Amino acid sequence: MAKALFHSSPLSSSSSVDISMTPAKASTIFGTRLRSLEIEHTHFRFPDSFGRNPTFRLNALIESPVLISEIMDKSAAVTDKALNQFKELRHRFLGFKKEKYLQNLERYQSLSQNQAPKFMVIACADSRVCPTSILGFEPGEAFVVRNVANLVPPNENGPSETNAALEFAVNSLEVENILVVGHSCCGGIKALMSYQDEIHSNSSSFIKNWVVVGKTAKLKTKAAASNLNFDQQCRHCEKESINRSLLNLLSYPWIEERVKNGMLSIHGGYYDFIDCTFEKWTLDYEGISLKADGAYSIGNREFWS
Repeated sequence: MAKALFHSSPLSSSSSVDISMTPAKASTIFGTRLRSLEIEHTHFRFPDSFGRNPTFRLNALIESPVLISEIMDKSAAVTDKALNQFKELRHRFLGFKKEKYLQNLERYQSLSQNQAPKFMVIACADSRVCPTSILGFEPGEAFVVRNVANLVPPNENGPSETNAALEFAVNSLEVENILVVGHSCCGGIKALMSYQDEIHSNSSSFIKNWVVVGKTAKLKTKAAASNLNFDQQCRHCEKESINRSLLNLLSYPWIEERVKNGMLSIHGGYYDFIDCTFEKWTLDYEGISLKADGAYSIGNREFWS
């Protein structure tokens, strides 16, 4: 019998994992005798309140040469597919190095010392909506964070990766523009519009608990576009949620202060990848009444097609 004992000091001096293994019957496969091991008992000993309880028993028994062959074939196929995918990435990287990096070596060496982007971009994680590709940003031009449905949570919601990125971009990099980019056929917005309101507060779904950030946009959409079908309501909400995110940006005092002083502008953008068009607008800070149910006005609207 083989026995292994692992101690984990961060929990307590008594914390351990006790794994006992006993040999099971030997099997012959392709002329080779293999011995499987049975893990008889595994105990995790945490502080006294957890007690000592077995958590799992695992039998690694080889059933037949055919089964082993099938498993090996499938594993090899998956591995080959992954290797081919990374070969393509390698090819692209080497192309970037040759055609862009080495051709602009001075610029990239300068970027290795510091960055001074003019834009902070908040975009959706959707694979079809890459702001760098759509808007042609070069390295060093935009500080980008992406999340499901390109949402900006209000300050009172507490820490998130989005407001952490905002804090760095605004206070450290001192960007001059924040651009929130939404898009057509957004799965996150569709999820928001599909969920029942009562399941948001105690849902175990990460997606549901995240998209609830856009609940105000959903309510506004339901009120303004109740006569439209579901897909049309989703499109309406895709744009409304952008404006709600722009308002949420102003809930951060250090953002509102810079906007008020003319040091920072906040913009919305909407990319329709069905017909490849882009709408851009700017939130009018002077026309905002944050206490009047989030009333706002926008200006400098442009349509690129």
